[in-house]
Amino acid sequence: MKKLVIDEAFLSELEALQTVLKNNVAGMFGGNRQSKNFGSSCEFADYRDYIPGDDITKIDWNAYARFDKLYQKLYFDERQMHTRIYIDASRSMAHGDEAEKAEQAIKIAAAFAYLSVCEMDKVSIYVMQGGELNEIVHSMVGKDAYLNCINALNEIEFDGDAKISEAIVPSTVGRGDGLSVIISDFLTDEDFERAIDRLCEQKRDVLCVQVLSREEINPQVRGKMHLFDSETPSRFFRKKINQDVIRAYKDAFKFVVDRIKNYCESRGAHYLFTSAYTPISDIFFGNLIDLEVMK
Repeated sequence: MKKLVIDEAFLSELEALQTVLKNNVAGMFGGNRQSKNFGSSCEFADYRDYIPGDDITKIDWNAYARFDKLYQKLYFDERQMHTRIYIDASRSMAHGDEAEKAEQAIKIAAAFAYLSVCEMDKVSIYVMQGGELNEIVHSMVGKDAYLNCINALNEIEFDGDAKISEAIVPSTVGRGDGLSVIISDFLTDEDFERAIDRLCEQKRDVLCVQVLSREEINPQVRGKMHLFDSETPSRFFRKKINQDVIRAYKDAFKFVVDRIKNYCESRGAHYLFTSAYTPISDIFFGNLIDLEVMK
């Protein structure tokens, strides 16, 4: 990024945001939160059949007296959570006034990372380009590490395309140990569904954040236009933009938004739509706090 997105003013904004949100995000972030894996904490989670060799101290003898069958007690695993943030660094994310989508994606990633480290979660941040996944921040913990590492987001170059599933599916995602955030415009013919499936199968909390520019949400262009695919410039066409075309565009726009939203809901993942010009405070304090993932 040529423009410095993460600067002192933005970091001050994040600190103020974290102070306001502290009580509201307790269920979303934090090393004190319980993993979806089973472990050795004191809080009961579930039963399973006893298998020879299991710890006999965890047999539920009351259940044995009732059902004449041995059941093993399972407990939640208490451990540090790991927030993993995936940024779509394709050329289409740099589309719009002054690369507003790219800047918004960086700010959202930085905000999630800050809220996580404030609650002592580990944080890793990845860039998706083509079918590759590049880790630019590795398992940082605490505010000092955040201040030392977060400038890496200013160095992201948005170019080419992004194949979300190809990038995420083969990667290590960690089973049941925290939040996974995918930040993208999701304006792609490529598959993203397998990535969501992969993360959900690993029992992670999944949030897809769709970021779109002003012009994508409410196009103002009219007349004869020469249009290019931002990720594949060799794909282009000439078109006279009139009211019929705009109506068709809006129908297609709704289809794209509904596609990702409905797929997330069908898999128990969460979905957030935001414009590239919405203030970060409004995204977190206004929109995101209403999602179940924040509770």
